[in-house]
Amino acid sequence: MGIPEKITELEEELSRTPYNKATQFHFAVVRARIAKLREGLELQQRKKTAAAKHGFGVRKSGHATVALLGFPSTGKSTLLNKLTGAKSKVARWAFTTLEVVPGVILHHGARIQILDVPGVVSGAARGKGRGKEVLSIVRNSDLVLILVDAQYPEQLPALLHELNDANVRPNASPPNIKIAKRHRGGISIASTTPMKRLTKDAIVGILRELKISNADVVLREDADEERFIDAVFGNRAYIPTIIVVSKSDLLTPEQKAVLKHEIKPALFVSAEKEQNVTELRDLLFSRLNLIRIYMKEYGKKPDMDEPLIIRAPATVRNVCQAIHRDFTRKFRYAKVWGKSVRHAGQIIRTLDKAVADGDIIEIRVK
Repeated sequence: MGIPEKITELEEELSRTPYNKATQFHFAVVRARIAKLREGLELQQRKKTAAAKHGFGVRKSGHATVALLGFPSTGKSTLLNKLTGAKSKVARWAFTTLEVVPGVILHHGARIQILDVPGVVSGAARGKGRGKEVLSIVRNSDLVLILVDAQYPEQLPALLHELNDANVRPNASPPNIKIAKRHRGGISIASTTPMKRLTKDAIVGILRELKISNADVVLREDADEERFIDAVFGNRAYIPTIIVVSKSDLLTPEQKAVLKHEIKPALFVSAEKEQNVTELRDLLFSRLNLIRIYMKEYGKKPDMDEPLIIRAPATVRNVCQAIHRDFTRKFRYAKVWGKSVRHAGQIIRTLDKAVADGDIIEIRVK
């Protein structure tokens, strides 16, 4: 029996077992075993394939990179073309995109790279349909744009399942859990919050299943088994994610209302009808936490045509580093106009002062 079959067998076992206090320890150990098998499967896949040799070696560029993810024939290529002007091949059948097609959105002075990856199929995280290569692109992106066909809303849970299997955690933050391994002394567990979802026995069971017999564990959140296992491995990707329904021109208002309740998309778009395409550009800029800083030279008007684009949260230090590395070392003070200061032209003498979108900044150096 291969690793994928073992994983499936264990997942089916959990699906047949009712979850309660009496079975929590069993669930914890089996989920740890599944996680360990997935790590082994991923190691096997890394040895078998090199993404760059098959059209997947796309260099990141611009101020941020977005992976456009969906099942085949959801309209990804059409949307990419409308968003960026790229020429991704479009057809009426599945599997048209056989390699990553990059495009660039120019929006509010920012260059946002969009990667149209081949359509995901069920089992992608276990290597089916070149899924491992596709999901490796997703893991290295700054944001995931999930496209769900308006006529097949069941695609969303399937896509989220594939991302979870690939150790991608959409719209989640890393677990606030510290696990410090040591050479002896057993397992010590402390918590700064009430533990309602995970018992100490379950924690010990997970650690021992993962070959950890001695460790200091501190939980600063009420974690469940999966969050704790994620903390043990420490290699999960926590990526902002936007869910968009495509081909929305085919939906009635009543159908839209149902989907809005069921899958809670950020937008309904129709690339062919160019509905909400501009709104999607705005949403991408916002969710990527991109901000515009307008630079001003001494005695001159600020350059309002070409802003400096940086990621929030940002400080004067980030602005200096984006201009030139010497600016941080030679910094004297900055004059700032905008939302981040109390009055126009305020003098800032610390590099750690926060800046905001739309600020005008004049940097003085030694």
